[in-house]
Amino acid sequence: MTATTSLHLPAGTTAAGAYDLHVTPESAGWGHSGLRVLSLGAGETHELETGPDEVVLVPLEGSFDVECGGESSHLTGRASVFAGPTDVVYLPRDATARLSGAGGGRLALCTARARSRLPVRYRPAADVPVELRGAGSCSRQVHNFATADTFPADSLIACEVITPGGNWSSYPPHKHDEASEHETELEEIYYYEISAGPNGQPGLAYQRVYGTPERPVDVLAEVRDGDVVLIPHGWHGPSIAAPGHDLYYLNVMAGPGPERAWRIVDDPAHTWIRDTWATEQVDPRLPLHSPATDPQHQAPGQDGATRQ
Repeated sequence: MTATTSLHLPAGTTAAGAYDLHVTPESAGWGHSGLRVLSLGAGETHELETGPDEVVLVPLEGSFDVECGGESSHLTGRASVFAGPTDVVYLPRDATARLSGAGGGRLALCTARARSRLPVRYRPAADVPVELRGAGSCSRQVHNFATADTFPADSLIACEVITPGGNWSSYPPHKHDEASEHETELEEIYYYEISAGPNGQPGLAYQRVYGTPERPVDVLAEVRDGDVVLIPHGWHGPSIAAPGHDLYYLNVMAGPGPERAWRIVDDPAHTWIRDTWATEQVDPRLPLHSPATDPQHQAPGQDGATRQ
């Protein structure tokens, strides 16, 4: 697979074989992160060879059964990405897995090149930390299902973010493309789904990526349902949800360093916006589609960390 010439990949342009979306390190022109989206009809099965990659399976829509290395897991999944967090399954490198869905659905495969081979592991939805980040029009909801501080893996870091219509997410713009005490070097993939309007009108959102004089990059993309934006380096944000259309994006990250960590630095021109959140409330629409009594859901303003 040849490397892409664009960082904005519209829905369908990377389809390959059984996959609606197929991004590999080779096709992205980098070394570590990948993402696939698999659609399975009712009763269909798919055999997956993980090869050099560790994989986290994330139901986007529907329920699935996974068999790998003598382990069997049932992914209860969800009706859509806007129906709250989902359970996930981790698969190691150099493994064969059989995926099936009695009722059909869509499954995201978050991948990263792995040095170590870890065991198959299931994480129930109830154990996924849900973070309310930011405040005011910068409020968003983060499902930390495979982040470095909540889930063991070799190099993969992944989470999903829900941004209510009209809000800005991934803001202030930030980057993670250097190895230092303040930053880790991570490639990143953004995959988008956007809620429809009241009569099925398709939604839209916008994604900004820009670089430094030493490492230029320049993307201002109108993204639609199923699109991808690749971020090899540079500042990224905001991700802007159009009014009336909630925005979902799935983040997949990995990098060359031996430390699996997510450390970022803000664009100095915009980091001041964080100070305004201390006097603002988290958007009352959050958490979206999540039980208020779930102890994993942090209350708005409960902790300073929920506003970062």
